[in-house]
Amino acid sequence: MTEEITMTPYNPQSAVAEQFISHAEVVATLDYAAAHSDDRKLIADILQQASEGRGLTHRQAAVLMECRDSETLESIFALARKIKERIYGNRIVMFAPLYLSNHCINGCTYCPYHATNRTIARRKLTQEQIAAEVIALQDMGHKRLALEAGEHPTLAPIDYILDSIETIYSIRHRNGAIRRVNVNIAATTVENYRRLHDAGIGTYILFEETYNREVYNRLHPSGPKSDWAYHTEAMDRAMEGGIDDVGIGALFGLSDYRYDLVGLLMHAEHLEARFGVGPHTISVPRIRPADDIDLTAFPNAVTDDVFRRIVAILRIAVPYTGMIISTRESEQSRKAVLDIGVSQISGGSKTTVGGYCDSNDSEGSEQFDISDHRTLDQIVSWLLELGYVPSFCTACYREGRTGDRFMSLAKSGAIANCCTPNALMTLTEYLCDYGSDSSRSAAKEIITTEIEKIPSVKVREIVKQRIERIVAGERDFRF
Repeated sequence: MTEEITMTPYNPQSAVAEQFISHAEVVATLDYAAAHSDDRKLIADILQQASEGRGLTHRQAAVLMECRDSETLESIFALARKIKERIYGNRIVMFAPLYLSNHCINGCTYCPYHATNRTIARRKLTQEQIAAEVIALQDMGHKRLALEAGEHPTLAPIDYILDSIETIYSIRHRNGAIRRVNVNIAATTVENYRRLHDAGIGTYILFEETYNREVYNRLHPSGPKSDWAYHTEAMDRAMEGGIDDVGIGALFGLSDYRYDLVGLLMHAEHLEARFGVGPHTISVPRIRPADDIDLTAFPNAVTDDVFRRIVAILRIAVPYTGMIISTRESEQSRKAVLDIGVSQISGGSKTTVGGYCDSNDSEGSEQFDISDHRTLDQIVSWLLELGYVPSFCTACYREGRTGDRFMSLAKSGAIANCCTPNALMTLTEYLCDYGSDSSRSAAKEIITTEIEKIPSVKVREIVKQRIERIVAGERDFRF
């Protein structure tokens, strides 16, 4: 198997996983990066190209990842900060995960959902329980959810997922409404992706876990997920099924982080080459403690310093993509990467099935331990105090700005003409309906300041008028 993997040729336009994530190309890239990590002219040229907003190839990014010179590292962080500011400003999109079921038939050795775990409390929510969870999330102020479920053909089939999506969208409680449901479920068929698209999902998210096929095979000894090629080609099938916003990611710590960084970027290049649309989001989770999981079995843990470099280089290499960090990370760790790349964070999250309103019943069903236990409002206040604008915007999805339409706006930076107004209006909604005195107080100055930064005088005046109408009780304005 190893020899076959090594000799597979690289072709980013291929629909075959072994070709667009070519082991031979990854190894050659890592060798090239190690050999050129001190090539100052090459590094200067790479940074110059990145500064023009054109992104980087996986090989160029690998060279930057190998850099250890403190001056070069500061240049990388400064450039990442500049690119983040140019495309995303100081907006941070808020979301929460919603776990529907932890029944699973896979054998993933790093996940407590694995089929042979006899200690985890197995749960599956009914539609009535899902409705209760949604109301609890709405009462926090959330507008965007990431739907999560283990893979099980009878206990969590696609029909259950579709029914759950319909339930989520149907709930209206006071001023609450979930306006976007992103879906993170196991790889499936083109037909099932078409059904998810027709159900009105936002982004389809699936982590590769590790792009190293040899390690992947070892970590996935049984179940449908053990088929590396089928799993890796999932985003192609999603695109073929009409889902043009997809989110990729790797679980850093399962394998060599350099390998997975290169694999992530090769995957992004493949989607761009084959479909003309790169990933809408990239997630950067690190492996965390969990029930029945021995972390000593995973010696590739990523340090905070390395993690920060990964985030910065991803921002430079794929400037247009949203970058997601979850409550796996601590407050300190999240703060360290907000300015250099991350544009979406979760708040008030529960990784248990039914954890938002049935905390006792859900105990022991969590997928992983969380590090940031603050409420959504505490995180909103914290972001405001740091000078960020917490955004509950879902406008692009509902205005049809997805796929290539979103990418053309994001790559040009023109998306900011919509994003800042939408962020300010949805933040005002949150503050009126759910905000504490501290979050309202922290928001006053920043909202006033950000309105005045809107380039268009006409848009600026419209935003002011709409904010007044929101304060008076109207909802759901968007550009």
